[in-house]
Amino acid sequence: MATVKRFEDLDIWKLAREICNDIHRLTEKDPFCKDYGLKDQVRRSTGSAMDNIAEGFERDGNNEFIQFLSIAKASSGEARSQMCRAFDRSYLTQEKFNEVSLKMIELSAKIQNTISYLKKSVFKGHKFKVE
Repeated sequence: MATVKRFEDLDIWKLAREICNDIHRLTEKDPFCKDYGLKDQVRRSTGSAMDNIAEGFERDGNNEFIQFLSIAKASSGEARSQMCRAFDRSYLTQEKFNEVSLKMIELSAKIQNTISYLKKSVFKGHKFKVE
């Protein structure tokens, strides 16, 4: 894994952002946009995934980053479950459901890979760096 200086450079954050934008576009359309509770909930959970990746990175410590990545992974799973409800209510097509679900599964896998990498890393974070 290359040295990353900003959370915006993380592939997992970029993918989470893409999913967040995809969900926003999907939830703007009828009839999804009229289910205010589900629309708000799925927007919040995808935003949570994106934001927790950023917040954890900014903590400058691997253990804290791992903790926030775990929350981001859980939020991605929550959003996937919410999209199942949206599909069951015919708010989106099978094709759109598959597309967004696959991205969320990919995000969860990439977050897990990042967690595994960080757990094995000797470097524990910038705030522990002795100069």
